[in-house]
Amino acid sequence: MDLRIFTEPQQGATYDTLLTVAKATEDLGFDAFFRSDHYLHMGDVSGLPGPTDAWITLAGLARETKRIRLGTLMTAGTFRLPGVLAIQVAQVDQMSGGRVELGLGAGWYEEEHKAYGIPFPKEKLARLEEQLEIVTGMWATEVGKTFSHHGTYYDLTDSPALPKPAQSKVPVLIGGQGAKRTPRLAARYADEFNMPFSSVEDTKAQFQRVRAAAVEAGRSADDLVYSNALVACVGRDDAEVARRAEKIGREVDELKENGLAGSPAEVVEKIGRYAQEAGSQRIYLQILDLDDLDHLELISSEVQSRLG
Repeated sequence: MDLRIFTEPQQGATYDTLLTVAKATEDLGFDAFFRSDHYLHMGDVSGLPGPTDAWITLAGLARETKRIRLGTLMTAGTFRLPGVLAIQVAQVDQMSGGRVELGLGAGWYEEEHKAYGIPFPKEKLARLEEQLEIVTGMWATEVGKTFSHHGTYYDLTDSPALPKPAQSKVPVLIGGQGAKRTPRLAARYADEFNMPFSSVEDTKAQFQRVRAAAVEAGRSADDLVYSNALVACVGRDDAEVARRAEKIGREVDELKENGLAGSPAEVVEKIGRYAQEAGSQRIYLQILDLDDLDHLELISSEVQSRLG
């Protein structure tokens, strides 16, 4: 079971804060540092000092870390033209020595689009499918050849499809709870399928849909990695769990129901359920208090160490 650290910087974080967390992620033996791709805070927080851009952040971290994987859950397809995104991700992959992964989603948070003047189209999933075709197609185009795409939403003619990533294949993550189109897109384009903030039962059902879609598309269901994103709130005792829950504005009982909360033993047991009952192979731990590095140290020493 891989454990990855997943952050939500739009809630309020500087690049320096993210760098500190990323270095702790690396030093403490976690597999990867991922971040969301949002420009506007959510809920009852100020969001100060303001948003940071996902791919600018990852470019910086690519030069200041050495081992951990770096990526997005999920890059919003509405924020970037697919040709430009292919360039950005390939460049950051080169800067990191081949440690980048691209989570790409349709985009959903209408308020941030209004706040920053970003168009918010109705046909987001259809656009996402074209974006995936373009990004992966550009990377797969042989050097010296060109890539063209004439679709409903995007038109590329004789693109040199450069630069190439350092990796021969940048892992692509697709996620979500949609019962039909999402599994189909994952089966066609994804190296990993991620189920965000869902129960063991709902995760199992969606993983089964994705596995079936993969087989229908002519792939082995085991070609994909299956993962979850879940909020983490771990404490050495009840008081520490309660303190951490209060700091992120959540209730302990709700966190235990919907996330990974409680003592290290409780969290290990619940991760085991996701693995054994749903088939999850990787967990993205959503860390909402980015100043609490002791939380990461506790998870590393008392949770990760027990997972083997």
